[in-house]
Amino acid sequence: MQKIKNLAYLLMFSLVLFSCGEYQKVLNKGTSEDQYKMATKMYESKNYGKALRLFEKITPTYRGKPQMERIQFMVAQSNFNEKNYSISGYYFDRFAKNYPKSSKKEEAAFLSAYSYKLASPRFSLDPTDTNKALEAFQGFINEYPDSDKIEEANTHYKELRYKLQKKYFEIAKTYYRTADYDLRNYKAAIQAFDNLLSDYLGSEFKEEALYYRLKAAHDFVLKSTFRRKPERIKDAISAYEKLKRNYPESKFMDEANNMLVTLNDENKKSEDLIAKQKEFKDSQKK
Repeated sequence: MQKIKNLAYLLMFSLVLFSCGEYQKVLNKGTSEDQYKMATKMYESKNYGKALRLFEKITPTYRGKPQMERIQFMVAQSNFNEKNYSISGYYFDRFAKNYPKSSKKEEAAFLSAYSYKLASPRFSLDPTDTNKALEAFQGFINEYPDSDKIEEANTHYKELRYKLQKKYFEIAKTYYRTADYDLRNYKAAIQAFDNLLSDYLGSEFKEEALYYRLKAAHDFVLKSTFRRKPERIKDAISAYEKLKRNYPESKFMDEANNMLVTLNDENKKSEDLIAKQKEFKDSQKK
């Protein structure tokens, strides 16, 4: 019994060695046709890394030929299976554009978007692939509204949109949190919150963004010189009114109301000081 097992292992080992030797021979010295057949064999046996090495070699030869459609899809799928998601996103997109009549165009369009989503890093990092995924899913949704993948595409789109909103929300909050060390960051925070609110209407972060927008404007008033205060008080009160108008029952309203009291006090002080300065100037003229 043990001898049979040993013979079986030896046979399997020999087959592996032969297979590896055959692959290397075709890779290095095979004709383009041999390499195409071997690449397809490697692809079908899920040896995607080896398949890609062969596809790379034969692509120049088959460019413009009928086999190229299949090759390009297998290249995209191999990269996807190897978790080279940015690359697979690019190749699936190229396939969809290069072969608009292909029966695999819809699948390629979806997989391009999905690849970019998988390549998309956590929200705090570079959003390039996230933006590509959003654009690709939007294109898929527009072009294939009746696809059996439409529900999944919409889910992915919403998740990506949320990720970008969270990124820009956290950037705005970081500006606010560091404004004590650099007063210019109050302006940066206010602008960042305004951008988020205008770029993402109905954002999941809208209520909190409006609150922090008010808070940044309020704190900026307190750090401002007398000359700058009137304009900034007006802006902060406008931010308060916007929060109250959109979320009258907001969990932030108690604090917002306290900030409004402070802003009105600052406004009164500012008006009194302006009035005294005017009186002084008028008295100097007499």
